[in-house]
Amino acid sequence: MDDVRWKIILASNSPRRKELLAGLDLQFEVRVLQDIDESYPHDLPTLKIAEFISKKKADAYVETMADDELVITADTVVILGDEVMGKPHDEADAKRMLGELSGRTHQVATGVTLSTKERQMSFSVVTDVTFKQLSADEIDYYVRTYHPMDKAGAYGIQEWIGYIGVTALKGSYFNVMGLPVQRIYEALKTFSDSKSECGVAIF
Repeated sequence: MDDVRWKIILASNSPRRKELLAGLDLQFEVRVLQDIDESYPHDLPTLKIAEFISKKKADAYVETMADDELVITADTVVILGDEVMGKPHDEADAKRMLGELSGRTHQVATGVTLSTKERQMSFSVVTDVTFKQLSADEIDYYVRTYHPMDKAGAYGIQEWIGYIGVTALKGSYFNVMGLPVQRIYEALKTFSDSKSECGVAIF
């Protein structure tokens, strides 16, 4: 991608999100603010939660944002029925989550917000993921070996558990990893007003 007029900021410490955004051949830097409130209304539809949190994260960056910067914030949640699975509290919680996901189909929703001083765009992408029936030994091995405490739903699809456990996927694989890069690419292409001289120009 050439001629990007914004200075792009990825507001995430996630190594997976860094890797995925770099895959778009973009130059960007990482900037992370601490202690951002990630609460959400309890009556919010589950598929809107990730997008809502991504907006809250974006709003926290407004005062620190330079005029030429575009900040990308994101949040990912795993949804099983009516339960929203965030990051597990400990190994026991991780095993509980994986036990509930075992043999069932769940949704992974990633909300993304692109922000500049003058404009904000938000969207969410949802992927359906189906796991085989996982054995207790498989769950124990994965949690003990990979320590998925930093992952929503207590798993990373790009890790061992994804290799042996995922039987079907409908939607974006990269979204399950934590960043729907195809949608971000399209959003960057259309982010600026066609009548404006400043924005994101690709190719």
